[in-house]
Parts: sequence; structure tokens; C-alpha cells
Amino acid sequence: MTKSQVRIPRGAEPPFDVFVNGVQQTPGEDYEIKGDRLVFAKHLEKEGKLGFWRWLSMALSIAGSYGKNDSVDVHYNMHGKRQVAVGLDIELLDSEDDADRAHPH
Repeated sequence: MTKSQVRIPRGAEPPFDVFVNGVQQTPGEDYEIKGDRLVFAKHLEKEGKLGFWRWLSMALSIAGSYGKNDSVDVHYNMHGKRQVAVGLDIELLDSEDDADRAHPH
């Protein structure tokens, strides 16, 4: 299974409230904090920018819909104030590679 991760904004301080597609996530169940990253046990995906022809075909109702486009938002503290980071970049992790790094041979 492929895991996903997002980088926590630089200088962010806990507590973190994490949302995927507007749904609050539970630490230890939906994600783990590893260093400066939030690691999710599930595959998340962010669609890149649409090309002109794809955008035009969707605008004219010729082609279907947008691809999968997950959004990860994090609420955190910085210098005593509550901040929000919206639509963080998602990186994919191969869980086997991740396990190998956690347990070196």
C-alpha cells in the first residue's frame, strides 16, 4: 500500500488539526507525525494543473470530470497565533521503502 505525506509548514507548532477534503483526521489512526511531515496510511493524490485542451473539453462538457484531487489542510500555532495552511503538497511514499528506512539492515 502506498502512503502519502505532507510537509508541516516551517515554524508550525502543535497542536495540529489536520483535515483531508474537509474531514478532520485523527492522529495515530489516520496519520502520524514524523519529523517535519505528516504521514498518512492512505494514498492521497493532488491533481496537477489542467492543460488547455483538457480544461476546454471539460468546459464544453465533452470530457468527464477532474481527476482525484485530495486537499490536506493543517491548523497549527505559530508565535502564539492560530494559523491555517491550505492545500499542502502531497508526496507519495512506497510503504516497503519506508519500512526499510525505519529498520536498516
